[in-house]
Amino acid sequence: MQKILHALRPLVILNTRHPWIVLLVALLLAIISASFALRLQIDTDLATLLPDSNKNVQALKELQRTVGGETVMEVAIRSSSFEANMEFAEDLIAESLELYDTERNRPFFNRAEFRRETDVLKDNALFLATDRELHQIIEFLQDEIDQAREQANPFYFDLMEEEDEEEGGSDIEQFREVYHEIIPSEYPVSEDSTLMVIDMYPSGSQSDIAYLEDLFAAYDDLIVSMNPSSYHSDMEVRFGGRLKRHLNEFESIMSDVFNSFATGIGSVILLVMIYFFLKKYFNYRLGDKSRRRYSFWSHLIRAPLPIIIIGLPLLISLSWTFGITWAVLGTLNTMTSVLFVILFGLGIDYGIHFYARYIEFRSDGGGVQESILNVYDRTGSAIVVSALTTASALLILIFADFRGFSEFGFISSVGIVLALFAMLYILPSILVILERLNWILLIRRAEDQERRVRIRRFPFAGAVMGVTVALSVLILFNVNDLRFEYDFGVLEPEFPEYREFREFARGVDENGRRNPAYVLADSNEDVFAILEEVRERQESNPNTMIDNVEALQERFPPYEEMAQAKLDSISKIRSLLQNPFIVDQESEDLDILRRASQTREPLALEQIPDFLLNRFMTRDGEIGRFVIIYPNTGLSDGRRSIAFKEEIGEIELENGTTYYAGSTSIVAAEMLDLMIAESPYMVAATSILVFILLLFSFRSLRWALLAMLPLLIGFGFLFGIMILFGLKFNFYNLVVLPAILGIGCDNGVHIVSRYRDEGRSSIWNVLSSTGQHISMASITTMQGFAGLLFTNHPGLKSIGIIAVVGIGMTLITALTVLPSIVQTLEDRNWIRF
Repeated sequence: MQKILHALRPLVILNTRHPWIVLLVALLLAIISASFALRLQIDTDLATLLPDSNKNVQALKELQRTVGGETVMEVAIRSSSFEANMEFAEDLIAESLELYDTERNRPFFNRAEFRRETDVLKDNALFLATDRELHQIIEFLQDEIDQAREQANPFYFDLMEEEDEEEGGSDIEQFREVYHEIIPSEYPVSEDSTLMVIDMYPSGSQSDIAYLEDLFAAYDDLIVSMNPSSYHSDMEVRFGGRLKRHLNEFESIMSDVFNSFATGIGSVILLVMIYFFLKKYFNYRLGDKSRRRYSFWSHLIRAPLPIIIIGLPLLISLSWTFGITWAVLGTLNTMTSVLFVILFGLGIDYGIHFYARYIEFRSDGGGVQESILNVYDRTGSAIVVSALTTASALLILIFADFRGFSEFGFISSVGIVLALFAMLYILPSILVILERLNWILLIRRAEDQERRVRIRRFPFAGAVMGVTVALSVLILFNVNDLRFEYDFGVLEPEFPEYREFREFARGVDENGRRNPAYVLADSNEDVFAILEEVRERQESNPNTMIDNVEALQERFPPYEEMAQAKLDSISKIRSLLQNPFIVDQESEDLDILRRASQTREPLALEQIPDFLLNRFMTRDGEIGRFVIIYPNTGLSDGRRSIAFKEEIGEIELENGTTYYAGSTSIVAAEMLDLMIAESPYMVAATSILVFILLLFSFRSLRWALLAMLPLLIGFGFLFGIMILFGLKFNFYNLVVLPAILGIGCDNGVHIVSRYRDEGRSSIWNVLSSTGQHISMASITTMQGFAGLLFTNHPGLKSIGIIAVVGIGMTLITALTVLPSIVQTLEDRNWIRF
């Protein structure tokens, strides 16, 4: 490491000789990079966190290309008058379709869905029944006829009548349930007819945030201009749904980024200002009295200078980092959206170490260039090692398939390396400029105030080590109590507006079929093969996650012979309905079947209403060859998502063709599976790489182990606190574990490097100087992550909690456990310099 630093030493000398040129070039590059960085967008789609090669991601993207991913805007209208609701709804639809987007030169909406033509379906419902359902209806009618015939016998008496009725009714109940799904009410209204819902189909993409903002603003103005109360005094109109929730999610993340930026960076700036003001002023007061020319107020006025000295190189490096991010990645994801504030807290560490040591060397009487070179020569190695261990630890993440890991690792490792470069080779030019302007105000320390060691031993070393060993053993025995949070709902932000809208619109067209998965087939034959395979899995698995499976090809036969076979079954049902034993029987079920069995010729596609075809149609207006699979429970729990994915995620047919199901739930399960699988390897690989780097830097196994100890023990204490307070890992905060490994190692590196430099019996002196520096560096890093504690996003907040606790524990162990170990080794003469 020293050889590399020595080779780059002329660059530092260049900085001290031509500071303005260096600074202006760096600023120019930063401005250019910032112009690109400002183009970065945040993509909240979970599918972007998985590699493009993932089969389920490919299936989801193919589904979106083929079927479309339109998210409708729902409009809910409520009043005590059905007629007033109808009148307003019809006027609103007309006005909505006329609403024009002048920015994009097109209407805001393509179409609306409201009134549903159901007469054709009621007359031909059996033609849209599956062969299985038709067979069940035939069995039901035969049972009804048999039962009616037996009951006509005067000597008939059935002790099991109730059980027979239950068994006989099961087939028709299944059809009745499907019947009401196929043929809903004419209008989407609640049971009491006081609430109705309109679906508006937007012309733009839900990923176009500017379009959504314009859409909702224009629609809000439209509702106000129509004055719903003029139709009925108690009329209330709300709009939104999932489309509005998508916009709210984006706005929430942007708000979180801004809030964490303001909170984290604001606190870091304040702390750095206070620390360096006090450090510089106390060193000035220890200076030769004959050279003291400036009052306390002169120093106070210059208190913001550390923000320029350290902050300007840091901002330059961040501009470079996110300019490169735009060029390489193009977007940020949910996990990387907060990296600006995190990198601010990380990158400032290196400037703190450099500037703090510069103050000490200048106070010892060194000149400006001499002090800069002394810092570079004597502290530069520790700064570089700590930065490279952190960057390397995070760089390991780029090898992960989970892009939440890989992109986080890429951006943060690039950011750390560039921050290191800026602090070593741009910060010196700023120091020279400010020294020339006489703004820093440092003088040589008086001879009678030369720093000297007052305490040569670290106190209570044995007690600290004993407590550490006891706590470590206790944590080790309870490590199995660490838990993982599988519930996606717990990790998502709550949006009161969305929740209130759902409550307001509840009761219209509700069914339990949510989070379906889609399988796109290459042919109609494969559609039927997939249906058969999925149903076989459902029936053979006692713990199945499958509730139902459907395809339009079952309901609307694609071939003439299949249509004729269905007509034959319907003809048989008509014949059974004319049986003398039930022909005059009054029954709601029989009345439905009498009307539904009127089909004598195959229906044309044009006869089927759009509201039924919509979910089966492709973008091109053709019948899609895809199978829809519904889960039998909610999939907010990751374990259920994984079970559903395992059951239907991959479907291999007898002809050798393999299909993959596509849905956001399956992608989320795939992401969770991948992240859990990769996390142990990422942490292990990071630990090994950090140790190799330490071994390479110190060229000694003993010193490398000493520098590594605060990290290992601090990590154990992190687990202990998580167990004690019931904190859980999740797919957000797992990404920060390798980061803690790299960051937490810095403290041990700096203390061990300084201790080797100072020699035996110097540990207390090291703590009084370098201990301050690492404390400041760790606290500023913690403050960077602490900004996430004030976000609305539970997942991002959990990153902040784990990072703050983890870095805090490594700092505490570096300041207490490491000196205790060093003191113990000294006492036993086991340390060699």
